[in-house]
Amino acid sequence: MNSERHDLREVLLTTNPEFHDLASQHHQLEDRLHELTAKPHLSEPEQVEEVTLKKRKLQLKDRMEDILRRHRRP
Repeated sequence: MNSERHDLREVLLTTNPEFHDLASQHHQLEDRLHELTAKPHLSEPEQVEEVTLKKRKLQLKDRMEDILRRHRRP
């Protein structure tokens, strides 16, 4: 992540409630995925949860990227 992009992300985290909420949700999903991947074996429901969490996490990241693009300087 370049410096300008990182700075913009930090600004949005403090000034944009939607971006902050998306980042918070993304972090929570990341934490849960770490819990699941730490297990030696996943049950079938946990495997489904893992796939679902990964998809949701990507959706959140895409929305965050959209916000970053809208606020980027030309």
